[in-house]
Amino acid sequence: MTPDPISADLKSVLRRLRLSRVLDTLPERLTLVRQQPLPHQDFLLLILTDEVTRRDSLAATLRAQRAGLDPSAQLEHWDATAHVTFDRALLNELVTLRFLESHHHVALVGPVGVGKSFLAHALGHIACRRGHSVLALRTDALLKTLKHARLTQSHEAELRKLLAVDLLILDDFALDAMEPQESRDAYEVFLERDRAGSLIVASNRGPDEWLATFADPVRAQSALDRFTSRAYDLVIEGESYRTRLKPSLPAPARRGPAAHG
Repeated sequence: MTPDPISADLKSVLRRLRLSRVLDTLPERLTLVRQQPLPHQDFLLLILTDEVTRRDSLAATLRAQRAGLDPSAQLEHWDATAHVTFDRALLNELVTLRFLESHHHVALVGPVGVGKSFLAHALGHIACRRGHSVLALRTDALLKTLKHARLTQSHEAELRKLLAVDLLILDDFALDAMEPQESRDAYEVFLERDRAGSLIVASNRGPDEWLATFADPVRAQSALDRFTSRAYDLVIEGESYRTRLKPSLPAPARRGPAAHG
C-alpha cells in the first residue's frame, strides 16, 4: 500500500510547532488508519503519544549521558545465564525505585568482576528513564576532584553538585586506605547524601570493612552507621561477569568441499 503523501503545508506547520519529528512515524500511522479507521480524536492521540514517547526517550538518554552512566550497562542487557548468585527478589524490589522515593541507600558488594558496577549503572538508567537526576562516579575520581576543588576554592560548589542529584552512585569504594583529607571528604559525602537523597555504593568489601579505610574512625563510624542503617545490601557472588563482555571474532563461515579439477 502506497503511503499517503505529506503536504508541504503540513510539514511547515509541524516545523513551526517544533513537531517535525512527527514526520518520522506519520506515514505509517496514516497507513494504519487507512487499514483500521480511527475516530479523529484517537488518531490525534496516537500521533501525539508517539511524540511524547520520543521526547521522553531523548530526555532519558540526555540524563544518562550527563550522569556518566555506561550506555551498555542496562538491565535488559544483563546476561541471565551468568554464573553469579544474588537475592533476585531484592533486585526486583530495587528496580521499582521505592528505595529512591524513600531516600534509602544500596550497598552492592562482591568480588571483582561479578557485575556490581553493571547493576549500579543499570539502576541509574532506570532512574533516568523515570525522570530522576543521577550522577555516577568512581570513588577515587570523586576524591581527587574534591581535593583539587579545595585548592581552587570551589569545594563547596563541587559538594553541591553531589547533593543536587536524586541518586549518587559511587563505584569502587574502599579499595584503598584514604588520606586524612580524603577521609574527611568521604565522611561529608556520606553524611550530606543521607540528608539529600539516595546513594548507591559498589565495593569489593562489605560495609563492615569500610571503617578500616578511613583515617578518622570516629567520623567514619558516624557516617557509616547512618548509611548502613538505611541501606539495602545486595551481595553478589560467583564467577567474573566481565568475561561475558569480552569481544571476540565472529565464527568463520564454513566452507564447502573443495572442487576437484
